Amino acid sequence: MRWKRTHTCGELRKENENQNVSLMGWVDRRRDHGGLIFIDLRDRYGTTQIQINPDSPAYEEAKSLRSEFVVAFKGRVRLRPEGMVNNKLLTGEIELMAEEMEILNTSKTPPFPISGESNVSEDLRLKYRYLDLRRPEMQRHLLVRHQIAQIARSYLSGLQFVEVETPILSKSTPEGARDYLVPSRVWKGRLYALPQSPQTYKQLLMMGGYDRYFQIVRCFRDEDLRADRQPEFTQIDLEMSFVDEEDVMSVAEGLTAKILQEVMNISVPLPFPRLPYSQAMAEYGSDKPDVRFDLKIREISELVGSGEFRVFREAVAGGGIVAGLTVPGGGRFSRKQIDDWTAWAKGRGAAGLVAIKIKERDWDSSLNKFFSDELRLRITAAMAAQDGDLLLLVAEKRETAQTVLGALRLELGAQLSMIPQDALGLTWVVDFPLFEYSEEEKRYVARHHPFTSSKAANLNDLIARPAEVQARAYDLVMQGMEIAGGSIRIYDTETQSRMFQALGISDQEAQEKFGFLLEALSYGAPPHGGIAFGFDRLVMILAGCHSIRDVIAFPKTASAMSLMENCPAQVHPKQLEELGIVFRAD
Repeated sequence: MRWKRTHTCGELRKENENQNVSLMGWVDRRRDHGGLIFIDLRDRYGTTQIQINPDSPAYEEAKSLRSEFVVAFKGRVRLRPEGMVNNKLLTGEIELMAEEMEILNTSKTPPFPISGESNVSEDLRLKYRYLDLRRPEMQRHLLVRHQIAQIARSYLSGLQFVEVETPILSKSTPEGARDYLVPSRVWKGRLYALPQSPQTYKQLLMMGGYDRYFQIVRCFRDEDLRADRQPEFTQIDLEMSFVDEEDVMSVAEGLTAKILQEVMNISVPLPFPRLPYSQAMAEYGSDKPDVRFDLKIREISELVGSGEFRVFREAVAGGGIVAGLTVPGGGRFSRKQIDDWTAWAKGRGAAGLVAIKIKERDWDSSLNKFFSDELRLRITAAMAAQDGDLLLLVAEKRETAQTVLGALRLELGAQLSMIPQDALGLTWVVDFPLFEYSEEEKRYVARHHPFTSSKAANLNDLIARPAEVQARAYDLVMQGMEIAGGSIRIYDTETQSRMFQALGISDQEAQEKFGFLLEALSYGAPPHGGIAFGFDRLVMILAGCHSIRDVIAFPKTASAMSLMENCPAQVHPKQLEELGIVFRAD
């Protein structure tokens, strides 16, 4: 470079008129207008228009400029002529009259446009991610990510939290998902695991006397992916000693409110509403309820359980429920639309949907003959239905009915434009079950993780009545997505051992997997608890994206592949030999 950059491409204003400056960036667009050449020069700060006159020494060379060339310009700032101001640009009142130019690098024609709207496949964007990152939209997303990270660090540091880094190479422990394993060259036959979370480490920090810890940390889980999941992801992780649920939730609320105020200029009232898990499932069919719209699940089992309609009667007699949704104005749905919804419900585990249209304060349905006039009125009232509405009912096991109706609720809300997109729907979900039954493993497993404290006063309840025990856990939901989750932890060896026993983890296995933690608990562990924010998901919501891949600089695809560097990839046989690894042919 022949000279230094004095300003960025988003910096100059009318106050800089007549100043001599130098700009450097990428050619966004070149336009030839009757002897004049105009260059839109772009960097991550913005775009500045460069004018090159025929008498400029840079004129002839400027004719060779193409999109994405890296160029330096030196010249004088002038105000744009009257009527030529571009109000879409922050620099739209000025332009740079180029006197000198240096091409710093050329560029091949990009495989997709960098600026403007384009219908580019995600795979192509990920293959050329370094080009995708030049797009103003992507740069805005990563700047939001940076801003949130800085706010979190500043806010938590102001509350005397200490940032501590925890190991990336750790021990494989059962925490709900498959570990990514790393073989050791030094210790052949042994493996490290990449941490699913810093759970045990942050508890050990509490035992080490660091009563307020936080970390913006990378985590790794080998699980099936979707739009809001990645094999490697980031958490805002924090832990506190000598606290209860209220203390942890208060810090999390304060941090959330601070981020929303700084990033979105939104002021949210504190504390956030709370919803017991059982109510969330009963009314929303989800443990991460989208409370932005008032379409709730309603149960009518008591009204129909002993009636003449066999489908309802047998479902209730078998321990299931009859519940449904009242779709406002759904009476206009055609038979085909209702059949499509029925097929949709069947695809998610329901035997079907019972659809009833409300017309002139009664049912417009072939099912009328199974229900008396009085019972029809009572069911209509219980479902809070009005003329022109549609009842969509499911008769299934409780969990199936709630899950199917919860998913149906979201589909209807989206298709009928019932969800206010600018609302946040911030809600705590509390009073979770401590355990959930795994049909695959035929035993109870920890709903959160095996270090979560219970509300049970009697430790025998962990084994005698596991389905009834509640956890001291809490999840924070925004726009129907979990953005944070945490719990008060077990902090004594007896309770932790009883928890392992309830989970079917033998004393030997507990010592093999968690002996270090059990040992640490015996040396005066303080009461402690914490929470972790899904950092990528939070950024995704605040940046207005639909996938966390759009807020991560170098993400993986839905099949856990990095298309840019073609990873995972094969390695040289010598590397495998050093690690003692042999792959089977199948």
